[in-house]
Amino acid sequence: MNLNRAQIIGNLTRDPESRSTPAGQTVCSFSIATTHAYKDASGQKVEKPEYHSIVAWGKLAEICTQYLGKGRKVYAEGRLQTREWTSQDGQKRTRTEIVAENVILLDRASGGGAPGAPRPMGGSNSMEEPVAIPIQNLDDEIKIEDIPF
Repeated sequence: MNLNRAQIIGNLTRDPESRSTPAGQTVCSFSIATTHAYKDASGQKVEKPEYHSIVAWGKLAEICTQYLGKGRKVYAEGRLQTREWTSQDGQKRTRTEIVAENVILLDRASGGGAPGAPRPMGGSNSMEEPVAIPIQNLDDEIKIEDIPF
């Protein structure tokens, strides 16, 4: 059995960048910062930031481009993927990214929709294109007939 899964919660370090492939597929990339806090040998609190590259495809990429922005707190999950390429100066480069399958906004939305409601963005765990899944306001009661499966 194999498992390739990454789950992170952090803040966007920059606005998402969106582009289209020659085939017309939308791709969105952004970066999320997480912080590891610990005490060093002298008892001083140390915070070490870690930066994660995220890539979303298709409908999920369009939604991320529309709703995400620098500083927003998000949950992202997906699979890890490492790419290799040769730069223009001939250097061999590698980058490990999280290919997003689900993204949820965790902070208050600035206008539109239900304030404070996390917005799941993603799809099933299959290889299908991710799609947005609407949810009700978290203050509302969830009814069994509202569950899409």
